[in-house]
Amino acid sequence: MPRFAANLSMLYPEHDFLDRFAAAAADGFKAVEYLFPYDYPAAELKARLDDYGLVQVLFNAPPGNWATGERGLASLPGREAEFRDSIARALDYAAALGNDRFHVMAGLLPSGADRAAHREVYLQNLTYATQEVAKSGLTVVIEPINTRDMPGFFLNRQDEAQAICSEVGAANLKVQFDCYHCQIVEGDISAKLRRYITGIGHIQIAGVPDRHEPDSGEINYPYLFQLIDELGYTGWIGCEYRPRGNTSEGLAWIRHLSA
Repeated sequence: MPRFAANLSMLYPEHDFLDRFAAAAADGFKAVEYLFPYDYPAAELKARLDDYGLVQVLFNAPPGNWATGERGLASLPGREAEFRDSIARALDYAAALGNDRFHVMAGLLPSGADRAAHREVYLQNLTYATQEVAKSGLTVVIEPINTRDMPGFFLNRQDEAQAICSEVGAANLKVQFDCYHCQIVEGDISAKLRRYITGIGHIQIAGVPDRHEPDSGEINYPYLFQLIDELGYTGWIGCEYRPRGNTSEGLAWIRHLSA
């Protein structure tokens, strides 16, 4: 059975963020991920991981000004210096928390912008990022995100993401395969997993269409979990969904899998 990581940005909203580590451990999770660690000292987060025997799997590099609607820097012309600073900061946190990969968000493509110019910046920035993190043995992941949830996001499709990785040509650049986003944009998830599994560096799940528990809706997750095992994926699967109600009660889907 796949290994599941609790996404603490979405799960356990009934608890303050720092209390979500204990809640995840109490429910049997062995690993966690979340969007951003930067509101907390790395030492404080590491203490929570150690106290509850948790592995840090993933977080995002700084995305620019999230509060004003920015969703990443990697494809934005003129922000290259800020992007490089964001990689340095992510590396500092990764060194403290122990995760061996982090997500670099592409950013939003403004209406009427020259996509080719943004793509060239994206390639250059990812080349820089992969070279920098390779010094520490880390991997960068990029994620196609649907434009229903994030209008204007630069990267939307699995084939686009795989093409970017091929052009950069770095062994430590992989795709973050979010089944929720993939189903909304293009579907055909099982075929894409088979086609791209060697280029996938992280997997995330949520129910479609409402991003709740992965136990109802359009996606047959028990089938996909079996396929993921058959394909030899040994990484973590991030549970990045919004619970319908109490998080712990909603985890019946995991208990059923292991029954």
